[in-house]
Amino acid sequence: CQNCHLEGGTKLFGNNYAGFISSFPKMSGRSGKVEPASARIAECFNRSLAGKVPDESSKEIQAMLAYMKWLGTGVKKGEKVFGTGTEKLKFLDRAANVKHGAILYTSKCQSCHGANGEGILDEDKLTYVYPPLWGKHSYNDGAGMYRLSNFAGFVKNNMPYGARYGDAQLSDEEAWDLAAFVNSQPRPHKDQGKDYPDLLKKPFDAPYGPYADKFSENQHKYGPFAPIVTSEKQVKLTTK
Repeated sequence: CQNCHLEGGTKLFGNNYAGFISSFPKMSGRSGKVEPASARIAECFNRSLAGKVPDESSKEIQAMLAYMKWLGTGVKKGEKVFGTGTEKLKFLDRAANVKHGAILYTSKCQSCHGANGEGILDEDKLTYVYPPLWGKHSYNDGAGMYRLSNFAGFVKNNMPYGARYGDAQLSDEEAWDLAAFVNSQPRPHKDQGKDYPDLLKKPFDAPYGPYADKFSENQHKYGPFAPIVTSEKQVKLTTK
């Protein structure tokens, strides 16, 4: 988990776990069902790890639940915890630029993640020192990191290595463009045909259709996002 949930899920805006347990059970827009925390963890194996879904009662899932409960000790249901998840960056007034992102990747990311996004394997040849960012061993196109806002918010405060919240090495604009380049690269496909049964609950940057609006799949993937969000708000007001 630690390639995406940094420092054991304790780093600010490094996909921090502190508020995770207290937010469950909750309605998942993606599945259209109320889900327990165990289901959300199992889902990560399938999407973010592009692997098999373990049994929610397995010792591995139960151990992860115990750890996350410990991290969230004292956090009450509905309480907002600063630094959880990834930072929500200000939207660009343009689409994210894949070509500019490629230049940034070469200068700031390639030394660790590889020229072809392959990452660097550890000595055991099973785990990664630096994870692959695309290709068959990376997250699939149904993962949360495949949404540009999540990836951009993550790299802004965590990459290149050594960056932290309050001591970023990338501007917001660079983070968006870098995210666009990485997510333009090939990766495993996840069947998303049953995702978001209520299209009004689909995130603005879900990079696959269908949608409840008229905006293209390309705009939902790369932006500009402000017109999409404005349109979504108007639609939701008229459907209440």
